[in-house]
Amino acid sequence: MVWVPLRTTRTDRRAPLRAPTTRCTTMSLEWLMDWSWSLDGLRDFIATGIQSFRDCDATALAAVACLLVLFVWYCYHVGREQPRAYATVNALMQSAEANGVQNGYVYCHSPECVRCTHHDGLNQKLYHNLQEYAKRYSWSGMGRIHKGIREQGRYLNSRPSIQKPEVFFLPDLPTMPYFSRDAQKHDVELLERNFQTILCEFETLYKAFSNCSLPQGWKMNSTPSGEWFTFYLVNQGMCVPRNCRRCPRTYRLLGSLRTCIGNNVFGNACISVLSPGTVIAEHYGPTNIRIRCHLGLKTPSNCELVVGGEPQCWAEGRCLLFDDSFLHTAFHEGPPEEGPRVVFMVDLWHPNVAAAERQALDFIFAPGR
Repeated sequence: MVWVPLRTTRTDRRAPLRAPTTRCTTMSLEWLMDWSWSLDGLRDFIATGIQSFRDCDATALAAVACLLVLFVWYCYHVGREQPRAYATVNALMQSAEANGVQNGYVYCHSPECVRCTHHDGLNQKLYHNLQEYAKRYSWSGMGRIHKGIREQGRYLNSRPSIQKPEVFFLPDLPTMPYFSRDAQKHDVELLERNFQTILCEFETLYKAFSNCSLPQGWKMNSTPSGEWFTFYLVNQGMCVPRNCRRCPRTYRLLGSLRTCIGNNVFGNACISVLSPGTVIAEHYGPTNIRIRCHLGLKTPSNCELVVGGEPQCWAEGRCLLFDDSFLHTAFHEGPPEEGPRVVFMVDLWHPNVAAAERQALDFIFAPGR
């Protein structure tokens, strides 16, 4: 507070000056006297404040300084993070086109892709990705992933031959060839309610087939016998724009699934077609962090899926859940007149992978990382 002297004291001091001066001069002198006294009061006030600051406890000052530094650091760190804008379907498609799509099918061009390339430095690369994630976010909840990466070689080499994921094994997950529908109840029921929608879009696509050419967007897979075709909407974590445009309702449905893997290389969604007489060679999937869901669209007789030595049959309009890190195969031995076996396949998160682990795995196995 600035102390200003009372007018009564100023009146006595100005008395000798009033006789020889005009009224204007008197007012100017009053103002100067007020300003002088005000500066004196301000000086006293500042001096008092400085002394109070000096008398303050040094520990308290250090604590305030530390808090201020932490606040400035936090503002800088948050400012560096780029917000993740909401991506529309069209934006995702344009992004995928820019990243390289050939004949409606995504091909991986990165020599460092952990999904497609097997090399001695894979574990080091995964651990580097995990460290980068932990620096940005947190180590909290990363125990299983850290353990899995640290001992990945031992896990993969010591696994029984019935289950040997080719790329990444997350320890301490419940192990079984097939899962009940309740494992991902919401997504299973949603897919089954939209059975007719998916079937109609497949039938429109299938009309383009002929005996002499492979239609745009379809991929032929290697098999010991017969023909196995796939039409990918999402391939290794990336959508296939041209194919998604041809199945718009099915693609939008993927966005409504709660546990669909769509942001890392282990996520796929496609229509899978087996012609009569086809046998798929026994093989292992890349990881145990997912469960593969097959929605039956067309299921002729004498068609079976065998996972871990246990056979199961598909049913139209029903979902079949299994762990494809187990040794598995499929075949269609029905008569030609019954037509192909068709399923809509989508990869869902294993129900025992926690939300924090899902986020970290999306980061570590991001497409092209």
